[in-house]
Amino acid sequence: MTTPDARVAQLLDRYAAPEACLARLLCDDHPGDRVAFTIVEPDLSTHDLTYGRLRVQSERCAASLATLGVGRGDRVGVLMGKSEELIVALVGIWRLGAVHVPLFTAFAPPAIAMRLTGSAAKVVIVDGDQRAKLDPSEHIPADSPWRIVTVGGDRRDDDLTFDDLVGSEGTVETVSVGGDAPFIMIFTSGTTGAAKGVPTQVRAIAHMVAYMEYGFDLRPEDAYWCGADPGWAYGLFYAIVAPLAMGRPSILLHAGFSPELTWQVLAQLKVTNYTAAPTVYRALRNAPGSVRVRLRCASSAGEPLSPDLIPWAEAMLGTPIRDHYGQTELGMVVVNGWHPDIRRDIKPGSMGYPMPGHDVAVLFEDREEPAPPGTLGRVAVDTTAPLFAFGGYHNATDKTIERFTTDGRWYLTGDSAAMDDDGALFFSSRDDDVILMAGYRIGPFDVESVLVTHADVAEAAVIGVPDQLRGEVLEAFVVLRPRVTASQELTEELQQLVKTKFAAHAFPRSIHYADALPKTPSGKIQRFLLRAQRKAELADRP
Repeated sequence: MTTPDARVAQLLDRYAAPEACLARLLCDDHPGDRVAFTIVEPDLSTHDLTYGRLRVQSERCAASLATLGVGRGDRVGVLMGKSEELIVALVGIWRLGAVHVPLFTAFAPPAIAMRLTGSAAKVVIVDGDQRAKLDPSEHIPADSPWRIVTVGGDRRDDDLTFDDLVGSEGTVETVSVGGDAPFIMIFTSGTTGAAKGVPTQVRAIAHMVAYMEYGFDLRPEDAYWCGADPGWAYGLFYAIVAPLAMGRPSILLHAGFSPELTWQVLAQLKVTNYTAAPTVYRALRNAPGSVRVRLRCASSAGEPLSPDLIPWAEAMLGTPIRDHYGQTELGMVVVNGWHPDIRRDIKPGSMGYPMPGHDVAVLFEDREEPAPPGTLGRVAVDTTAPLFAFGGYHNATDKTIERFTTDGRWYLTGDSAAMDDDGALFFSSRDDDVILMAGYRIGPFDVESVLVTHADVAEAAVIGVPDQLRGEVLEAFVVLRPRVTASQELTEELQQLVKTKFAAHAFPRSIHYADALPKTPSGKIQRFLLRAQRKAELADRP
């Protein structure tokens, strides 16, 4: 039996090699008749994309991009939804040794322009229904340096069409870029500052495959679906790149999210291995499906998993949800792994244990040393571990240094957590979300996890609000389930619930009822917006 350490070494030998060639690793080495993706349309009709078809179409795409001046190291922006054309475009870009710049379809023109200019993109491939976002505006220059390729729908006279890229026969010589070359430049979400470009190296595919194997225990017989959008790291890495590297079929839903459609896809395609953000699972819980779904594995990432979802999943999905933790810069580094070699009993509220190939510690707040078990501190990832592959941000300033300890040993995630005696990590908050009340450090997730156990609560977010006596006090924003009405009685129930289920001192002094919580496109709650809202409201008081 291959040990996890030995398996990590094998993966690095393959994906960090000087001769690593993405065209072969992600497409050409797989049998041509093997299914790469099953694409599902909104009406639940499906079609399969085989590796043989992907090779032909991506070779044509690469040859046409080369005529536009795209070559090794050049950046190509991609503003596309989940479709066969997206997969063909990505593999075509990587055939040339070029770099893919993901552009999430929910982005507005300012966010798109920042990423295109920040990456110095030469070409943008865009879905027709997104094309208007690239028209000249305050943020998009009229003389933009990038060529535009439009996929169907609306287009402009100067645009090339996607049919132009793949419609004429052509091939290019495959490029071996090596394990240290970047093949993706993805930008952080900017929830804790300006968005920053993260060059993802080819060697990081070793990490992605290791996560698929140990985090998901992905098996050949699985029907696998990662529900995350490939405009963001989790969806790009684990819905597209890693399945291509492994030669395992993956499901791609050519539609936006809805709980009703998700239930139907899970049932119709008999999905056995599913992963999505906790927000998705909460939406499924709040809109129960009429179909029977039985998963072998269910996983979550992107935000902390509230413990109340675990028994719900066991009852409705046939399996508990195992929570995992990572970042755009790192990939996944902490897992409640499904693989038998690392699987342990779930500890509700824990995001798991360091993944094979990584070493993760909790450092003291005021010094660069591991803290004792049970101490709330800074989550840090060992830069000397085999799978660590983050070398710094694109065009980094000295601020990049702030992400590392002074000796360079530890990468600082910006998150707070505690580690127990067994090495399980329990997320508390982002560093800037920690609430300091009367000398107590309170992580909002602890309180939120209690609030969402109430039968009337769908979602909750907790923030700290300035208080003259205590420094800060807790306030909560709560989204109620359908047909539930806010009341003073419910507020008192929720306050008492926190007192009895978490801590008497940590109950929310005020509860605000909202229709929705502000979130990033990937589903993370933006508590800083709630803090800003309350600051403005309090400033307006006489």
